[in-house]
Amino acid sequence: MAFVYNALLVLHFIGLASLLGGFLVQMRTPDKGVNPAMLHGALVQLVTGVLMMGILEAGLLPDETANVTKLSVKLGVVVVITILAFIGRRRTPPQVALWGAIGALTLVNVVISVFWN
Repeated sequence: MAFVYNALLVLHFIGLASLLGGFLVQMRTPDKGVNPAMLHGALVQLVTGVLMMGILEAGLLPDETANVTKLSVKLGVVVVITILAFIGRRRTPPQVALWGAIGALTLVNVVISVFWN
């Protein structure tokens, strides 16, 4: 099960790269908006995060324990990011506020991951 968890973690990082990369690629464009990479990255992060949390909560990795509070906060943030990305994909650019909120929340999720022990 450790292999499955680690594979999900790799996919989770790929989702983060897609989400943050989609945000950063638009820094210079005047019509900032939510691109498909941001939406797909958010969806990948949401699905892989939930699956990894399920593996931890089920006790399938005996050496690992889940910080449920931290993971719940991260889940809440990524749900908001995903909702904003869906809204942004339905609207036409410019969407500076949505674009900025998604980027800021993505960075907040990274900071939570790194600094919350």
